[in-house]
Amino acid sequence: MADDDYNEVDMGYEDEPPEADIEEGVEEDPENNEDAPDDVVGGEGEEKEQEKTARPRNTTKYMTKYERARILGTRALQISMNAPVMVELEGETDPLEIAMKELRARKIPFTIRRYLPDGSYEDWGVDELIVEDSWKRQVGGD
Repeated sequence: MADDDYNEVDMGYEDEPPEADIEEGVEEDPENNEDAPDDVVGGEGEEKEQEKTARPRNTTKYMTKYERARILGTRALQISMNAPVMVELEGETDPLEIAMKELRARKIPFTIRRYLPDGSYEDWGVDELIVEDSWKRQVGGD
């Protein structure tokens, strides 16, 4: 390690944020706690949920090949670790084939979070997205 990475006063890294001073004896007011769950506050959680679904989305409704690969790989791993299968099996034993069958049937219970440049994000359910089966063209499928 280089010597100039250390601050000579406290022997810590220069990029570390300073620790917050905690006052002893100060108690939090539970009535004004912003981190309280929505169900404690009242029916505001339902209103927020409706606002989320009512907003227009900026991103495309097509699943990207990267999202598809991540979804199939994650779901195949879950299936290989004995997760419940969401479709009827017809002799399939390969977890990746089962995951593909679930994706075609839109039964994978995942949500894709797409981050936008302004720091916000959009959540899409796998069942809401349009999936192109590009693998069928490569394999010569049905």
